[in-house]
Amino acid sequence: MTTLLLFLVIALWIVMLVQIAVTLALSRQIGVLFERVTPVGAMISDAGPDMGTQVPNLTLPNLNGAEIILGKTAPGRSQMFFFLSTSCPICKALLPALRSMKGSEKDWLDIVLASDGKAAKHRDLIANEGLADFPYVLSPDLGLTFKVAKLPFAVLIDETGNIRAKGLVNNREQLESLFTAAEMRMPSIQALVQAQQPLPQPI
Repeated sequence: MTTLLLFLVIALWIVMLVQIAVTLALSRQIGVLFERVTPVGAMISDAGPDMGTQVPNLTLPNLNGAEIILGKTAPGRSQMFFFLSTSCPICKALLPALRSMKGSEKDWLDIVLASDGKAAKHRDLIANEGLADFPYVLSPDLGLTFKVAKLPFAVLIDETGNIRAKGLVNNREQLESLFTAAEMRMPSIQALVQAQQPLPQPI
């Protein structure tokens, strides 16, 4: 009986040691994967105006206040137009991130919500989601100007009225990647990573 118990204890210790070894190996592999995975920025669209292009002079109706002029802001301030739809679940899921950014980036950024369609549905969205403190543009011309085909979509415009970054954004990381790309004077995070990669050495 004593021999059997001793054998079981030894077997349990062996199993536990094997599990520890497997866990450490998996942890190492996860670390390697994190090092190799490229950061995913906003998915850049080739449609619409190119990066660095001056936006047209459009006066836009605002459901939450005075009209907004595209690309016209106070000195030192930029605009980010976030295109959404009342029936887009991902757009609604990003609203908390936009509220957070509205506070954290308030020193330099004006966030403008943008869409088209019937005003009544958008007023319901404003009321239900608490969006009264955001400028809310309702203009089909704006979407056509940037050739917005999929949502949610964001366009970052600098104080001079030039497009600094744009793309399809499905999460907060992709939204913030627009800021990083603009700061680095690159069209996207992907372009920044490619620029930093060393050139292949000749064989």
